[in-house]
Amino acid sequence: MMLVFPNAKINIGLNIVEKRQDGFHNIESCFYPVDWTDALEISVADNFRFQSSGITIPGDGSDNLCSKAYQLIASDYDLPPVNLHLLKHIPIGAGLGGGSSDAAFTIKALNQLFSLEISVEKQISYARRLGSDCAFFILDRPAYCYGKGDEFEEIALSLQGKWIVLVNPGIHISSAEAYAGVRAQPSEEDLRKILKDPITSWKDRVRNDFEATLFSRYTLLKEIKSELYNVGAVYASMSGSGSTLFGIFDQETDLRATFPEFKVWQGHLK
Repeated sequence: MMLVFPNAKINIGLNIVEKRQDGFHNIESCFYPVDWTDALEISVADNFRFQSSGITIPGDGSDNLCSKAYQLIASDYDLPPVNLHLLKHIPIGAGLGGGSSDAAFTIKALNQLFSLEISVEKQISYARRLGSDCAFFILDRPAYCYGKGDEFEEIALSLQGKWIVLVNPGIHISSAEAYAGVRAQPSEEDLRKILKDPITSWKDRVRNDFEATLFSRYTLLKEIKSELYNVGAVYASMSGSGSTLFGIFDQETDLRATFPEFKVWQGHLK
């Protein structure tokens, strides 16, 4: 039996630079891991089964990314049936990559549990087949993301010791809805260069291109971001295609009373 804790990520900047011929978009972003986690237990069983608890996951489980990850590995390796139990904490459709993380951690856990000795490069290749940002969670460290969101390069960015507060108002935004209102255009500045500057200079330079449309549609999101700045965030943004907003602070800041009706996670960045 193995127990792992798939973690979320935030997007620091998200530029949608062009529409691809295959219908996807090329983007630029920085992915940064945060410790808001699900819990995934894998145990050998007589028959394969996926179960979940916590936040309700749509569907019957057969199309869950954890199930797909198991089937993908089992198609190449002689795996016994397993029982996957996912305790879901990371909000769904929230721009935090929770489902992608669950899939990537399934790959990593199966590799370790059954001593498959799958190389990191091959694990990344499997993850890439499951979703655009799944591959990030194999290495699970800060990375500059480009292409359709599945290509990565290391970035020398450390926010270790900073305090982060994530606020999720419970609005589910699909990728299709988020992209529907976006106009792709090349970036004015190289995000990698901007992120080398002090975080105090990011406010008007590190942007999430989804905000313009989604803030006009869901004014609550704009209000949450404004409030994060009002209470002292040195940088605040929406993560991914929404609807989670995050604020980065120089010191510990408890905002659970500020946003009592929403899901709030807060902790130190690594």
